[in-house]
Amino acid sequence: MKRSLTIGLAVALLAVAITTVMAKSYFKIGEKAPGFALTAIGGETVSLDSFKGKVVVLGLFHICEPCLMQGTNLQKVHEATQGKPVAVVGVNSSGDSKENVLEFLSAFPVKVTYPYLIDPKKTTDKLYGGGKFIPNVYIIDQEGVIRWQRVGNMDLAGADLILQEVNKLLAGGAGKSGL
Repeated sequence: MKRSLTIGLAVALLAVAITTVMAKSYFKIGEKAPGFALTAIGGETVSLDSFKGKVVVLGLFHICEPCLMQGTNLQKVHEATQGKPVAVVGVNSSGDSKENVLEFLSAFPVKVTYPYLIDPKKTTDKLYGGGKFIPNVYIIDQEGVIRWQRVGNMDLAGADLILQEVNKLLAGGAGKSGL
């Protein structure tokens, strides 16, 4: 029993280490955020450039349970930053249909009021390397530079972590990787 626990723990730690190394290869901390223009659920076109001068919290999601939790975190961040120069944006980056995305959003425990975009060509997955590591949250500063990223699931307290990083940028400080 003790040996199987030790082996199980070693395998789990190795998986975390490999995922961390692989995820870091996708990080673009300190680089200009790749631009995109996508259609929101409501039909309007939204581009990353339209948020110049604001801190942007960008969530790349698929239709999955961890993404549901991260999307809920982003809603909390959106509500907490009302009236501040902050834009929260969610993107279904896996090419799902509008109908499937709407069904997914209806499963959220809170109503999503931030812009939620559909990416049928998976452009953002390619630009941001998110396809292998979902959910993926980026914080982009007022100049369009990626300052923070978190790959993978965060519990519902993750909104507090995101808010801390957003508040650093609003106060003039640079964020750091969220691993």
